[in-house]
Amino acid sequence: MTSKYERANASDGQSRIPDIVIGRLPIYLRSLKILLSQGQTVTNSQELGDRLGISSAQIRKDLSHFGEFGKQGTGYDVAYLCKQLEKILQVDCIWPVVLVGAGNLGHALASYAGFENRGFRIVGVFDNQPDKIGTHVGSLQVEPLTQLPAHVARHHCRIAILAVPTKAAQNVANLLVEIGIKSILCYAPITLNLPEGIRVEYIDPVIHFQHMTYYLEKDCLKT
Repeated sequence: MTSKYERANASDGQSRIPDIVIGRLPIYLRSLKILLSQGQTVTNSQELGDRLGISSAQIRKDLSHFGEFGKQGTGYDVAYLCKQLEKILQVDCIWPVVLVGAGNLGHALASYAGFENRGFRIVGVFDNQPDKIGTHVGSLQVEPLTQLPAHVARHHCRIAILAVPTKAAQNVANLLVEIGIKSILCYAPITLNLPEGIRVEYIDPVIHFQHMTYYLEKDCLKT
């Protein structure tokens, strides 16, 4: 789904808002939610920058793409800025999500309580393994992949989580695209080959481990 900001940019001839800017907005929103939960009502770009390791100038520049949210000398109203970022990111509603893969990772994801209060609800879990079909993952019963198209249509799903083995990931992703999924959160350690316009975000903990170990003094188990 194209945001109103991208549509506005396209209509007035301006360039699209850089994706790297969009990628930082959820980080700002998360930090603001923490401040709100702590009872803080006002913040500023310097405080946010100190918390996040991002310059205050960068935060102000990012937010300026979407309007003026604070006043010089008084900062940002935390609750107001939260609501505005939720609208911009289109998480001021609940997005239905299907989860493919009912293994250990799928169980953990389906049982995670932190999705819904941030705009997402897993509405179905699917697998092709007979021993998993009919079992329960969290409050949901695992269904066969054959039921996936009807479920996606019934719940108007546009987002899927892919938590299947690497060898199955591409085929399952192809199926998801065929039945109308537009965005995939992929936990398989693979780069998917999908049509233009399909948004994929990858989560591979090993990549992050390997990034971190570059900066460590070598003191690991011998292979």
